[in-house]
Amino acid sequence: MTVNIPANEQELLAMPAEDYMNEAQLAYFRQLLLNERKEVETTLEEMRGSIGMAESSGDDSDRAASEEELRYTLRQADRETRLWRKINATLDLIDEGEYGFCEETGEPIGLKRLLLRPTATLSIEAKQRQEQQENHYARRR
Repeated sequence: MTVNIPANEQELLAMPAEDYMNEAQLAYFRQLLLNERKEVETTLEEMRGSIGMAESSGDDSDRAASEEELRYTLRQADRETRLWRKINATLDLIDEGEYGFCEETGEPIGLKRLLLRPTATLSIEAKQRQEQQENHYARRR
């Protein structure tokens, strides 16, 4: 059986609410995530190359600038690696049939939110509660 994957966001959003996370929607998000993972892998490969090419010669200010650039690249590579892991975990959720539902409440996350952040695991309401709790605890310190 072939699944007709929506060609664009408008087709996806035009689907009836009762079709939430049907095979076509799951296929759409799987492809979206696979494309994003490929982009992240390409970026990480470019970063590895630039890290390997980093020079440590020159005067003190050249070395300092080079080291600062290397630190920035390493931080960026760390963020990209975390995103790569999150994408893989999200692909696992699709395989397990749990994608698109809030891990806290079990309610649908919503297509619009998932289109903006395909790796989202919390509904907007649950995410807001989480952020409020984080802010509350941060202020108490």
